[in-house]
Amino acid sequence: MSVGDGVTGAGQPAAARIWPHSGWAWFAVAALMVAYTSSFIDRQILTLLVQPIRADLTITDTQFSLLAGIAFSLFYTVMGVPLARLADRGSRRWIIFWGIVVWSVMTVACGLANSFWALFAARIGVGIGEAALSPAAYSMISDYFPPRQRARALAVYSMAPYLGAGLALMIGGAVIDAIAQAGAMQLPFVGELAPWQQTFVLVGAPGLLIAALFIIVREPPRHGVTRSGAQAGVLKYMWSRKATFYVLIMAFSIFGMAGISYLAWAPAVLIRQHGMTPAEVGFAYGAVLLAAATPGVLVGGWMTDWFANKGRSDAPVRVAVMNSLPATALQAVAPNQLRAQITAIYFLIGNLISLGLGPTIVAAISDNLLGGDENIGLSLAIVSGVTIAIAAFLLGRALKPFRDSVEEAREWQEPAR
Repeated sequence: MSVGDGVTGAGQPAAARIWPHSGWAWFAVAALMVAYTSSFIDRQILTLLVQPIRADLTITDTQFSLLAGIAFSLFYTVMGVPLARLADRGSRRWIIFWGIVVWSVMTVACGLANSFWALFAARIGVGIGEAALSPAAYSMISDYFPPRQRARALAVYSMAPYLGAGLALMIGGAVIDAIAQAGAMQLPFVGELAPWQQTFVLVGAPGLLIAALFIIVREPPRHGVTRSGAQAGVLKYMWSRKATFYVLIMAFSIFGMAGISYLAWAPAVLIRQHGMTPAEVGFAYGAVLLAAATPGVLVGGWMTDWFANKGRSDAPVRVAVMNSLPATALQAVAPNQLRAQITAIYFLIGNLISLGLGPTIVAAISDNLLGGDENIGLSLAIVSGVTIAIAAFLLGRALKPFRDSVEEAREWQEPAR
């Protein structure tokens, strides 16, 4: 076991703090990353099945957009807050376990759906299940690692969206083609499953094995519990430190507009302006996510820990100017009993801004100011440049309040040994 020595706010030595063994800690991070990767594959696979779903269920593009958008994202963002409240009060690993079970079963249910409304209900279930994961995961990882070792662990977990999206783009199409060539399948008690239905069953079922990992994962002891204002509730606590929390959340949300816009529109740029086929785009763009974005997240985590160990208390925000690491910054100044809730609130605000505004603003500028489809790349560049500049300005404004919040947090967070 590794031990960190704490110091009380009165300057008196505190009792030794026990941190989990690094082997168990990294096993938990690996299990959480696998779960997060699986969740992204489950949510991404729908976008590769547009045509067969529309044909079999006789639905419109608008109805399909509801399946891809509001059915999942609304419940994913809204349910995150109450589930995070449970995570701050109870066993995080069991909340994650049941979340994985729910989203895996509901992904399989997507494959058994034979109507629009059945598929809509199953997608709601996927969103609710996945809402249980990240707030609890960030809180757990923060209790597995001392503060100055934490950013790298959080970065490993944060690689998962790029791994999931990259794998879905690179191999998802090939798997779907292979299933389509095999044709429909007859199952006892279920009946005939079309290839698109088989795809949902194939990607959903392994989630139950992933959930079993969390029977082995240990719940870490909680570190950094404070009574200083936290008992008033998460919103009052954040508002009393709004120069830190809300400026950071707005900065990271605006920064996210650039990333989400690229995920949404970069394939269209490659198809419209460079003549690539959808299959070529899927493989090339998936490879970029795996080969560039994933190491970029790891580098950001390593840099944050390096600066922190050099004595820079504002390391997570300083590095975020180059490589956004919202979880690391927020976990550094959030008391333990509010960590998951603060993360969930960030997801709620961040998704509304980045998902709700980013891709739409890009399309609106292209359609109304730049002359249409062929200029989507220029619009994407404009929106990304402006949003990243605004986010960097806000992060700069947050440096001093963040350092003050870190100083406050040192009264109840144990230093690394």
